This record gives sequence, structure tokens and C-alpha cells, in this order.
Amino acid sequence: MKKIAFILLAFVMTMCLPAQADNDRVITYDQLPAQAQTLLKDHFANKVPLIITMDFDDYKVMYQSGEKVEFDKKGNWKDIECKASAVPTAIIPEQIKANVKKTFPAATIIKIDRDRRGYDVKLNNGMEIEFDKKFNVVDIDD
Repeated sequence: MKKIAFILLAFVMTMCLPAQADNDRVITYDQLPAQAQTLLKDHFANKVPLIITMDFDDYKVMYQSGEKVEFDKKGNWKDIECKASAVPTAIIPEQIKANVKKTFPAATIIKIDRDRRGYDVKLNNGMEIEFDKKFNVVDIDD
């Protein structure tokens, strides 16, 4: 009996998951916050957006060339991922650029993520570096 109840519960939970993903809705470029539009114009002007979505607390812009930029509801960037290229260097804090250049001189940053704890950086050589708010290295993972 417990096994059947568990399977039924798992089935119900599985059916509810897609409903949560439907919170995203497609929007136009003009509906992005002004700060987000400025960053995209300055650093991704030559890229063509594939889709722009919004949910209750963030915006996501995905490009045909594989880049993805995520913003909070105020338009501050949260996550920038550039699979086929490097994250624009002007966006990366100077302390992080200096640390990466010193530690991994041949590497480029292909992903940067920031949250209330600090920054997570992924390099094109597969290394991942975690920085705290004061830009101290907290963890390095390969």
C-alpha cells in the first residue's frame, strides 16, 4: 500500500512541475528594464535575440548564437553565459579579471553568475572559480 501511495505521489508531483515552468512568458525587447536594455545594447548589439522571457522575478534573453543573459526584476545582470565566445570583459569586475589572468593566463571567462554570496565564474578550460563579495577566491573546481 505504501508503495502505491509513493508512486501516486511521485506521479502527481511530476505532473505539477511543468505547471511551474509555465510562469515564463515571452516579451519584447522594449519590455525589458532600461538597465538591461543598456547592457545588451552595449555588449550584445551584434547578436540576434532568439527569445526573451519574463517570470515573476527575472528576465532571460537567449541569442541565436548561444549566449544567455539573465537579469533580476530591476535589470541588473545575474547570469551571463557565452558558450561559443567569451563574456564581454567590460562586464566582469576588475578583481575577477585580474585573478583569472594571473592564475589562468590562457583562459577566458565563458560564464559568470552573481548572487548575494558572490560570483561564480566558469572558464573555457573547464575550471570553475567561486569568489565571495570581496572578490576573494572561495573555491576552485575542475
